[in-house]
Amino acid sequence: MPTKTFIKSTLKWIFILFSLSLCLIIIAYFFISDLKQELPDIQQLHNVEYQTPLSIYSYDKLLLAQFGEKKRIPIHIKEVPQQLINAFLAAEDDRFYSHPGVDYRGLIRATFQLLWTGKKKQGGSTITMQVTRNFLLTREKTYIRKIKEIILSLQIEREYSKDQILELYLNKIYLGHRSYGVAAAASTYYDKTLRDLNLAQLAMIAGLPKAPSSYNPISNPERALQRRNYVLRRMLKLGYIDQAEFDIAFNSPVTATLHSNQLDAPAPYIAEMVRQEIVEQYGEKAFSLGLKVFTTINSTMQATATHAIQSALHNYDQRHGYRFLPHANKISTELKTSDFTTIADTQSAHIVEINDDIATASLADKSLIEIPFEQIKWARTFKSQNYMGPKLKSINDVLKVNDLVRVRQLKDSRWSLAQIPNTEAAFVALNSNDGAILALSGGFDFFHNKYNRVIQSKRQPGSGFKPIIYTTALENGFTAASLINDAPVVIDDPSQINAWRPENYSKKFFGMTPLRTALRKSRNLISIRLLRELGIKKVTDTALRFGFKQEQLPKGLSLALGSGYASPLQMATFFSVFANGGFLIEPYFIDRIEDNKGKVLFQATPKIACPSCEDSSIGDVHYASRIISPQINFLMNSLLRDVVQRGTATKAKVLGRTDLAGKTGTTNEQRDAWFNGFSSGIAASAWLGFDTSKPLGRNETGGKAALPIWIDFMKTALKDKPEQSLVIPAGIEKVYIDPKTGKLAQTDSHGIWEYFRNENSPSEYSYLDVNAEELEETDEDSLF
Repeated sequence: MPTKTFIKSTLKWIFILFSLSLCLIIIAYFFISDLKQELPDIQQLHNVEYQTPLSIYSYDKLLLAQFGEKKRIPIHIKEVPQQLINAFLAAEDDRFYSHPGVDYRGLIRATFQLLWTGKKKQGGSTITMQVTRNFLLTREKTYIRKIKEIILSLQIEREYSKDQILELYLNKIYLGHRSYGVAAAASTYYDKTLRDLNLAQLAMIAGLPKAPSSYNPISNPERALQRRNYVLRRMLKLGYIDQAEFDIAFNSPVTATLHSNQLDAPAPYIAEMVRQEIVEQYGEKAFSLGLKVFTTINSTMQATATHAIQSALHNYDQRHGYRFLPHANKISTELKTSDFTTIADTQSAHIVEINDDIATASLADKSLIEIPFEQIKWARTFKSQNYMGPKLKSINDVLKVNDLVRVRQLKDSRWSLAQIPNTEAAFVALNSNDGAILALSGGFDFFHNKYNRVIQSKRQPGSGFKPIIYTTALENGFTAASLINDAPVVIDDPSQINAWRPENYSKKFFGMTPLRTALRKSRNLISIRLLRELGIKKVTDTALRFGFKQEQLPKGLSLALGSGYASPLQMATFFSVFANGGFLIEPYFIDRIEDNKGKVLFQATPKIACPSCEDSSIGDVHYASRIISPQINFLMNSLLRDVVQRGTATKAKVLGRTDLAGKTGTTNEQRDAWFNGFSSGIAASAWLGFDTSKPLGRNETGGKAALPIWIDFMKTALKDKPEQSLVIPAGIEKVYIDPKTGKLAQTDSHGIWEYFRNENSPSEYSYLDVNAEELEETDEDSLF
């Protein structure tokens, strides 16, 4: 009887359990059916668009800058080293190539763990499930999401190969310090590509997904080492490495350091210009689309321009003294890493020892350097822009042990005492034939001061504006030999208490002077007389042709001396006209834009200067407008070459070329120093001054302060470029003249050869016996 009752009871419970199971299956079926309708489409993984930063490159394809929150370098699975794959399998999912997307043993283990402890300690997530979670689902931690994750993982495994899934995973995972994907991690922590990493480094990266912050080799190297060694032990256990490989990697130290800005050729000023332009076109999404912007920048020229500006500013500082009071920067507490900073080419240094002729200093990395007295003695106390303290007799006159100072390393590897300049400078170089910006630096250090003086500043161009006056004069019947009286000028202005009495820089007067000499020596009074004779309207019209705006041009005679305003980019554009044969080009800095797959979204089509072309465009080629005739352009080139060979820019002769041309510019009280010049298809403008327009100090002319920037740049830019001879165009003739009268000279007299347009060529002879050297007095360049 008990047996019969037991059997009935057992059958009853079996029936109940069967009924419950059937109900659960039915419920689960309808639940999953409804759930499937909510699931995202796994087909979208065929066309994954990774969030990758905006990358900006030079014309020669070197990385200038990147913008975006996520650092990612997508790679193909075939580019991933096998040992890195093995390391991830060992750390995350060793049955990846055998399970169907869900590791049932792992899930069962996680379920028992949950039932036994009430806590979820092991998730049982496979690599496929992590791909599902990262690409298709939210980060919420619910059981419904887990069920979705399982269903989607099974679907993904039926749709995609294991290698495709693994590639998605290795490109997507977050690995700390804004790095997404394994290639970005290799760059961030080791400044290397994946193929250049050793086993210990590969294992370190493979250990990061579990906890990118807790196991990070930068922020937590001890725990990172433990995690790395765990990965290595798993690789050894699974047979991915042998004992010898394990021992070498296990005993390797942590070598990761943060490389947050792995740029091939930093150019922050131009990069910011590009960033603003791209955001204007694409909006904020530009930082995650993976766009590649190729600029017109030549990386070698850019590096040279940056160094030239920094060198010129340091040289100016050394001419005017050390602005720190002796020992005012002495420290009394222990230094921290944050006390050491790097600004441009200068860095902090802690003076630890001083001997007779050498100061020893410690840098941020604790390395020791020696600063010879030869590179310290410039540091006489700054008094004003025109005065310094007495010459230093020893290092102790300016430095003491424990001082925190700034230093810079020179080209010959020696170290020099330095300071952060309080003057600024700007430089830009253009391809004069199409306007491509080849190099641009808007100041001493972008990260110290983001103001881009190349495009944002409005400075008086000073004598750099004079070629506008001379172009107008030549177009209106004057010649290079025309004589103008270099004599005092008094200009009454009803709005001023006193009359304006402009002067030459030398405060001397030189009498009747040919235009060639006047421009070469930058005679202010002659420019004023020319403007007065030509009329302000004619000169203004010429300036407008060269790209100036009406609001930049004052309506008084001070216009002759460059009292309006312009930016260095505008000045370089202005001088490009003379460099390219007489055409107005438009500066540009973006050559092309590509999407993340290499498709060209934009290609620049600049207008090109073409002296031999007649049509304004042929096909996709567009030509710039001619604004001065070939004859006027030739004459201006001849005059501007003379400025370098015999005038205010003779320092440039150090380049050893005869095809250099340009014009210095120095404004009132030396508030601005300029040199604008060109050669071999490159037009460049250099400026130096205070942002506050304070005077630079006595003798700080364009030829002294700004010209060295241009020279340093051109040493590199013109290397291996053949000299370009000045070809005489039709309509120009070469005539032997008497420079004192501008008339024809006897061949046996002390005359000179001069160029004239045919219609302005002299026809009368001079009967004066003149020595041309009498006209070669020295004068410098200035606005007033």
